[in-house]
Amino acid sequence: MGTRIIAIAVVLMVEGSIALYSAPPAGWFMAGNKPTDYDASADPAATYLEQPSILMKSIRPTAEGFGTMMQCFRGQQYLGKRIRFSANVKSTGIDAPGDWAGLWFRSDKNKQSVAFDNMADRPIKGTTPWRNYEVVLDVPADSTGSCFGILLHGSGAAWINSIKLEIVSNSVPVTGRSQTAVPDRPTNLGFQN
Repeated sequence: MGTRIIAIAVVLMVEGSIALYSAPPAGWFMAGNKPTDYDASADPAATYLEQPSILMKSIRPTAEGFGTMMQCFRGQQYLGKRIRFSANVKSTGIDAPGDWAGLWFRSDKNKQSVAFDNMADRPIKGTTPWRNYEVVLDVPADSTGSCFGILLHGSGAAWINSIKLEIVSNSVPVTGRSQTAVPDRPTNLGFQN
């Protein structure tokens, strides 16, 4: 009888470990400065607008650092274009000071980031219903690749679905910053706000 109870306990621990560390969907991977503190997996119970959702959550009660579910691509068709990355996101329990979530998009030239936005200036916090968010960046013509995803800094959970990556006109304002942009002429020489 004792051996059977131990075997059941081992099976439950293994099944719990598999659920705890399930993998993100194909084409996506986990990264960040503490990726093992986070999990990203399909959540069949959380569809929105009839679309499947991925749940990204901290697996520690007080997670530190951040995790991201992301992917990277070369994207020749996006070079020299303005790109909008949008998705629907809802959140829960992103309540502690310093905890936040956001979409992010980055364009690189070799190993240097040349354009970036992670919504740090407009973070998703607390418990929120489904809402559409977007990040808009100019991808330089000499970019060698881009990456995008959802990040969670600290504790809580965020669901994401209906991801779109599209070329938009220059009339759509950028949300991020170019990290190599140099103005055509000197600016604010009188230090006025």
